[in-house]
Amino acid sequence: MDTQLLEAGLYIVATPIGNLGDVSRRAITVLSGCAVVACEDTRVTGKLLHHLGIKRPLRRYDDHASDAAREALLGEMTRVPVALVSDAGTPLISDPGYRLVREARARGIAVTTVPGASALIAALTLAGLPTDRFMFAGFLPSKDKARGDVLTQMAAIPATLVFYETGPRLVASLEAMARIMPGREIAVARELTKLHEECRTGTAAELAAHYTAHPPKGEIVLLAGPPGAAEKPGEADVDAELLAALVDLPVSKAAALVAKKHGLDRKALYARAMELKG
Repeated sequence: MDTQLLEAGLYIVATPIGNLGDVSRRAITVLSGCAVVACEDTRVTGKLLHHLGIKRPLRRYDDHASDAAREALLGEMTRVPVALVSDAGTPLISDPGYRLVREARARGIAVTTVPGASALIAALTLAGLPTDRFMFAGFLPSKDKARGDVLTQMAAIPATLVFYETGPRLVASLEAMARIMPGREIAVARELTKLHEECRTGTAAELAAHYTAHPPKGEIVLLAGPPGAAEKPGEADVDAELLAALVDLPVSKAAALVAKKHGLDRKALYARAMELKG
């Protein structure tokens, strides 16, 4: 495809997350009009450009890109138009592109966005959870304790929580949610826009049981509905949470953790934790 080049600068171009039919006409025009395409994986982007009939030099730019590689791209975009794409979806969402954009803006280089597909937005539209307020937190940590700490920290946020997750780690994340936010409505959106697209909802425990029996494949968005008044735990639930916390924490910290999570009286929970421990 032979197209006149655009003005020099940086063009942030969203690409399909699965279905190639989701690429926009504007994205095709911009990719055709850029002199260079910066991408996470040249093989992945090369296949997309081949599908679109576009031939352009590719420059690798990902988490492991050196300062010299970023500097070279910045130098190019002062002279010619440079497109930035991710392997799928909108660049800068859980990828390192923001550093390039920040530096380009600091140097007065024109930055243009070409919006399009985004897995987190697609998942929100499917899940049937409240979307008036949501928080995207990228990938949960892979280590059990760190994962639990993040979920505990975020449990009280009055918004739908959105995470990216991988198939091998999904059950562990759901089991952590079952412990930390047992009353929440959870959604698992998987293989979005692809042939086997799936969005399954339920409690974290129900979904953990399902995906233990049916190990998931593909890319996953994990969502948790916001906390609500109906989620206030009963005495048995509080005791269960205290006992779980007491496995790893001293009495005072276990009581404080559960009290903060549910807005309960810390002194009363401390006394109850002492009873349980005794």
